[in-house]
Amino acid sequence: MPIDILMPALSPTMEEGNLAKWHVKEGDTVSSGDVIAEIETDKATMEVESIDEGVIGKIFVEEGTEGVKVNARIAVILEEGEDASAISADAPEAAAPAKTPADDKPAETKAKDSKGDAAPAASAAPQTSKPASAESGGRVFSSPLARRLAQENNLDISGIKGSGPRNRVVKRDVEAAMAGGTSAAPAKSADASAAPSAPASMSDDAVLKLYADDSYELIPHDGMRKTIAARLTEAKQTIPHFYLTIDCDLDALLALRSQLNAAAPKDADGKPAYKISVNDLVIKAHALALRAVPTANVSWSSSGMLQHKHSDIGVAVTIPGGLITPIIRRADEKPLSTISNEMKDLAKRARERKLQPQEYLGGTSAVSNLGMFGVKDFAAIINPPHGSILAVGAGTQRAVIKDGAVAAATIMSATLSTDHRAVDGALGAELMQAFKGFIENPMSMLV
Repeated sequence: MPIDILMPALSPTMEEGNLAKWHVKEGDTVSSGDVIAEIETDKATMEVESIDEGVIGKIFVEEGTEGVKVNARIAVILEEGEDASAISADAPEAAAPAKTPADDKPAETKAKDSKGDAAPAASAAPQTSKPASAESGGRVFSSPLARRLAQENNLDISGIKGSGPRNRVVKRDVEAAMAGGTSAAPAKSADASAAPSAPASMSDDAVLKLYADDSYELIPHDGMRKTIAARLTEAKQTIPHFYLTIDCDLDALLALRSQLNAAAPKDADGKPAYKISVNDLVIKAHALALRAVPTANVSWSSSGMLQHKHSDIGVAVTIPGGLITPIIRRADEKPLSTISNEMKDLAKRARERKLQPQEYLGGTSAVSNLGMFGVKDFAAIINPPHGSILAVGAGTQRAVIKDGAVAAATIMSATLSTDHRAVDGALGAELMQAFKGFIENPMSMLV
């Protein structure tokens, strides 16, 4: 029987992805392990391999399609002796339909194209046809764009007739409903309206009206930016942040770094085996501080506190369109040379969007370093499920008191953001003192 190829879940939190590219076409023969497609998530682009052998009988989702739901059928493999007649004609319910030229047309153009008999038919459709929900047991199948348009125009999408696969409501159906005067969405009940809710942000229309049409370029959000916005908004709304800042003398650390890099073995081409950065030393110091203060190496959950046995440090890396936090696993156990080389590899593949989910999911805490941009100090937002994040600024020459006299020293400010549910003030201060101790006595990180 035909073998369905389903949209894979490439991470535990993935709900949908983009089918970026097909490496096969209908009629191609594939074997187990062959790369057949590339899937884009909000964080990475990953290859999908065939787990069966046979012939690609039909491709249901075209490359370039966005918002394909996990477990949606994207293609079918025919086994030996089967032909296309064995394939079910049903389209995958969870997959967003491929973009069509009609969907790309502006609403104004469509209105012009619908002159004559087409316009009355479109306007009448929502009133005379059976709504999508009636054919799906109460569930309305619709594209993400259609749902957004319906919400923005206060339309009840359950009353709109869908013209897509399996009566799926698509963009053109919502536009036809707008032209035909489909009823607005029902108002909230009195009980619902009385419930407290977070204040809504300004609508797109309200924002755009503040600026002249020719004064800006509207750049649509990609999946990564949407995910970052959602996660950070959730973090600030649900995690009670508090902040602790401490100044660290970097002079001893900078001297040790120079010695370690000078002693690095070189290959035949003169390339050193490693080149340790200040950030590598910060990662190590934070990992060791969490090991020294294990009650601060925690994650909050409603059922209990997760006290981690290792220091898995996420490191914020800027990539096109946003940022990602690849994780140095067991950073407290690794030598500086390993941390340095591992960090360079993770950062490179992060910018290429080639990280595997296990390389950026999880972790126990994180480091965000803006010192290379000259930022003196800042406070970072915790990335759940972490219980903390360390924000590191630039090392600057400052006047300090040493042995009763004013002297110049290279000082770095570090700010710890903690989840107050998991780490209270005294515990956070203990963690920062441990971090400061490793930074100012860097030889202790080598033993």
